[in-house]
Amino acid sequence: MSGHVAAIYRHPVKGFTPEPLTHVDLAPGEGFPHDRIWAVENGPSGYDADAPAFTPKQKFTVLAAIPGVAAARTRYDEATGVLTAEAPGAPPYSGRLGEPAGRLAFADWLGSVLPGEDIRGPLKVVDARGAFRFTDHPLGQVSVINLASVRDLSRKMGVELDPLRFRGNLYVDGWPAWVENEWPGRELMVGWARAKVFKPIVRCAATEVDPTTAVRDLEVVKALFDNYGHMFCGIYIQMTSSGRIGLGDAATAPQ
Repeated sequence: MSGHVAAIYRHPVKGFTPEPLTHVDLAPGEGFPHDRIWAVENGPSGYDADAPAFTPKQKFTVLAAIPGVAAARTRYDEATGVLTAEAPGAPPYSGRLGEPAGRLAFADWLGSVLPGEDIRGPLKVVDARGAFRFTDHPLGQVSVINLASVRDLSRKMGVELDPLRFRGNLYVDGWPAWVENEWPGRELMVGWARAKVFKPIVRCAATEVDPTTAVRDLEVVKALFDNYGHMFCGIYIQMTSSGRIGLGDAATAPQ
């Protein structure tokens, strides 16, 4: 049973715009490169950059709590370290989140973009560059979405779901729908890298927000439970060997 990698994405700022890639180099014990390396506190979160530790996503500006986050379009240039952002009715932002002044400016910009009623306290950009990542699970190194599962859920709901609602790193086509939920603890090969399946991903209200319109429009979590008796869509994997993964590469399922 072999699928292929149909899309690769990173999310440099947690909760904000997915960025498509043609390939990625992954290694054991390292995070997905340039993925969720920054997050924006919505009021003090308790995160300490000098002693990075898992912090619940509810502490940050994420789609689950603030659908308007999707209206801000961000893009990170890793060569220059510059993040650019734009949103309707706001001047564009450009700056380096690796520098204190750039982080302050981006937080100020977001304060003028996000709905005031959704801001609980001071906005502050926090930095996790290095091996740490602002993932939704402390051990969820890389997220994989089975496109057949998304299509099956779409049929059940009578709509065409944008797979980007699920904010994955790797999107795989060619696997049977929902088979990935049976794989925890098993090994697979993706591109030139090997990995072990950690666990299915439990979905939250972020999936209810249309990534294009920034409107909360569909009860995806309820549809998962009503149709399948679970709230899973996608799996976390942990790399067991280093390797490059590119578009079109084989994604060989456990035997």
